[in-house]
Amino acid sequence: MSFLGKLFGGKKEEKGPTTHEAIQKLRETEELLIKKQEFLERKIELEIQTARKNGTKNKRAAIAALKRKKRYEKQLNQIDGTLTQIEAQREALEGANTNAQVLNTMKEAANAMKLAHKDIDVDKVHDIMDDIAEQHDISREITDAISNNVAFPNDVDEDELEKELEELEQEELDKEMIGINVPHSLPDVPATEPVGAKAKPSKDHEDPELELLKSWAT
Repeated sequence: MSFLGKLFGGKKEEKGPTTHEAIQKLRETEELLIKKQEFLERKIELEIQTARKNGTKNKRAAIAALKRKKRYEKQLNQIDGTLTQIEAQREALEGANTNAQVLNTMKEAANAMKLAHKDIDVDKVHDIMDDIAEQHDISREITDAISNNVAFPNDVDEDELEKELEELEQEELDKEMIGINVPHSLPDVPATEPVGAKAKPSKDHEDPELELLKSWAT
């Protein structure tokens, strides 16, 4: 604004639309152009039907319908190009808006972290952690001192306990061996022949037929 404009109260510069407002305007324009596309497509289809209907009956009307169809197709192509440009601009604007929001969020997070660490001294943190570790060590020593039995100190000889355990095991083994009935001598041979045993024939009482056969053989 010039000096005279400032002096005589010229118009103030108007602020441009926000990113959200610009994106909304582009979307509305897209919707309007899409509706225009649908309208032109219907008109083109109608002119094709008119040309077919009058192709043999009224050649002049058929040609006029085809001319209108060509004009509608040209407009449709122009709208397609415009829509492509608007969609690309809207997507770029949405990407820029997202980046701006992310950057603002990160900036706010950094400020919040800086505010949280404002009253924190790193040296004090180390001192506190050292104090905590020292108190843990003291607590551990107290626990060990309490758990140690002063009245009955743990001065038992481990070797002596091992020997006593071996003696107990040997006693158990001896008891198990005593429980097994092992005969000290073999059983006595019976003096009489068992009942039912078949007597072996002696040489003095051989079969007479057998003696006769032996005499013939000699």
